[in-house]
Amino acid sequence: MFNYKINEMNDQQEMINNVQGWNTMAMPMSSHDIMIPVPIKIQPSLGILDQNNIPINNASPHPSVIHTSPQTPHGLPINTYIEPELPIELLQQGWKKFWSKRENRPYFWNKLTGESLWEFPPLRQFDVTSDPLGITSDGQHNGTNPMLLKKRPAEEIVLGPATKKMILTGPWELEIPTNVVIFERSPSTMSQPHPDIEFYRGHLVAKLRQCYQELCQSRENINAPKESFNRWLIERKVVDTGTDPLLPSQCYPEVSLRMYNEIMNDIPLRLAKPKYTADARKQLSIYAEAAKNLIESRNTLQESRKVVKWNTEDTLQWLRKTVGATYVDFQERLNHLKMQCQPHIAQTVKDSVEGICSKVYHLSVEYARKVKEKNSELLIAQGITEMVPAPAVLTLHKVWCYPVQFVTPAPRLPPVEYMADKEQTYVRFNGERLLINTVYLQKLEQLYRYSCYEDKKMENFMARVWCLLKRYSVFCSNSPDTQVSVPVPILESLHRNFGVTFECFASPLNCYFRQYCSAFPDTDAYFGSRGNFFLYIRSILDLNAVSGSFVVNPPIHCDDLIEAALNHIDRLLSESSEPLSFIIFLADGETTFVQKLDSSQFKRRQVVIPAYEHYYRHGFQYSVPKTDVNIRSPTSTLVVWLQNNAGCQRWSPSEDRVEALLEAFRPGRERDRDRQELLSPTPNSLLGPPPLPV
Repeated sequence: MFNYKINEMNDQQEMINNVQGWNTMAMPMSSHDIMIPVPIKIQPSLGILDQNNIPINNASPHPSVIHTSPQTPHGLPINTYIEPELPIELLQQGWKKFWSKRENRPYFWNKLTGESLWEFPPLRQFDVTSDPLGITSDGQHNGTNPMLLKKRPAEEIVLGPATKKMILTGPWELEIPTNVVIFERSPSTMSQPHPDIEFYRGHLVAKLRQCYQELCQSRENINAPKESFNRWLIERKVVDTGTDPLLPSQCYPEVSLRMYNEIMNDIPLRLAKPKYTADARKQLSIYAEAAKNLIESRNTLQESRKVVKWNTEDTLQWLRKTVGATYVDFQERLNHLKMQCQPHIAQTVKDSVEGICSKVYHLSVEYARKVKEKNSELLIAQGITEMVPAPAVLTLHKVWCYPVQFVTPAPRLPPVEYMADKEQTYVRFNGERLLINTVYLQKLEQLYRYSCYEDKKMENFMARVWCLLKRYSVFCSNSPDTQVSVPVPILESLHRNFGVTFECFASPLNCYFRQYCSAFPDTDAYFGSRGNFFLYIRSILDLNAVSGSFVVNPPIHCDDLIEAALNHIDRLLSESSEPLSFIIFLADGETTFVQKLDSSQFKRRQVVIPAYEHYYRHGFQYSVPKTDVNIRSPTSTLVVWLQNNAGCQRWSPSEDRVEALLEAFRPGRERDRDRQELLSPTPNSLLGPPPLPV
């Protein structure tokens, strides 16, 4: 567990070594009074003390080179190495001795200069901070070997210049620093994830899905609407004030309007666009029979029964008499029949459908309570006190955006098994095996090193990866639609031309930048999540941005979420006088928001990408074969620029910039990019496109 202390920079290099981008920004920014959040331990573990009673840290402050398989603590027991004393002169010069679990030998690190050595460091007779060139020294070298080896993995030790930092390549760019400034926020009071709790929550959510399906079948003789349960989870979290990160537990009103409308729209029959004329005729006949049977079997008003029966019998008679009707004739007749019958059918089944929605919600409340009780029992068994949420404290300290941090300490995590199989890795806990492509596991390891300061030894890495995979597996089920992401060439163009460094709707599995908001801060924070632009709309949500450039790609068909996000963006743009820009991607189905966007004073431009002329990345890109990642979009995409005056001045959607973005949408650009990188890789390609000059 660690908190944030502002403006204490004495040990900054040691504490935030993996986030150089916070205090060495490559991108010029306007003048901010920006403070750097420095993580500190609130309850440090007991360690070994040197002769001056100074606690000695045994963890390596440097990230290691990424290997094919992730590095986990299943090899050596903890604290197997007892650190010897160092001369007081070396301690004063900033040297400390650590144990490399990977190389199984000690190494030396200087917290003042960042230098790492395998061999015993030389004893300098001058202060490296006040006299780094050794001008005041006597020129003697104390007989030390001038060719001391820098700390590197054993397989990379060579005599000569130190090798360059290895950068993990893939459909992401994790080395781009942020340009997003936010107001400092309090640490989260959410409980940190545990595999046992995630396993239990997943079981209850699966049970709730099954209950929803059975209620629809038993009460209305229909299957649960496709994707309805996932959209219900999202829609409920827009208004939920409960503590469970997934299960809705404190919502008003209790009946979800979204779930109600989706069930009602499938009664008495779920309509689909027929492919052939015979299919159109068959669908019209089935709908008429289903509507007639429903109205005859329910208690309803006499007038409703009369209207529905008359229209359905008239339609069935027309079908028997009509020969040679066209596809359009059947579709027009179906639309007319539904328009006449649906209001009466809805009035008849209203109470039953509301009962389904209410039953699902109350079961969710009960399951959330059970998860909370089980989590409390686990924390008590480990001697951890659960923190009570405190009122939010308004602060005007400006800081670079940083990952979510927790107040409640992390519980001890059980061992999690993993097995690499060619290009995929299986992560298993309690008999449940989850799949992830190995390159994405390496990506998670890189994000973990950047963001998780208290676990530099990677002891909890695999357990937290399993929790992450389990959470998204439970949330998405077999539907990838809510996790569809923007292709890499488009994000490269957005960064190059509009300075975008932050994704408002992403996850550790599909993010392109290492700065993003995600659905579940509790599982995603270890991998860089800056908070929640997805749930808990009351605090979007957490992210009170002052300046920066964002890309907003919300899940499709989630109107409540999109509306709340647009309202929050409008508020941020109204309150900030510093450069702020949001580039929003909306599918053709979200046309209800076009009028809202058109009336916004911050709208600078919009373009429409035609359907089937651009791609998106598969929602399960982290587990499907690489050949199946790109999927052609069946709907057009609306791209809108919302910017305040300062943001428009810096990242204006000019003709050449917009043209470059449209070119990135062209089908095949990602294949061209991969082919070019394979044929002629350059060092610059590993570092990503240069940031936009500001």
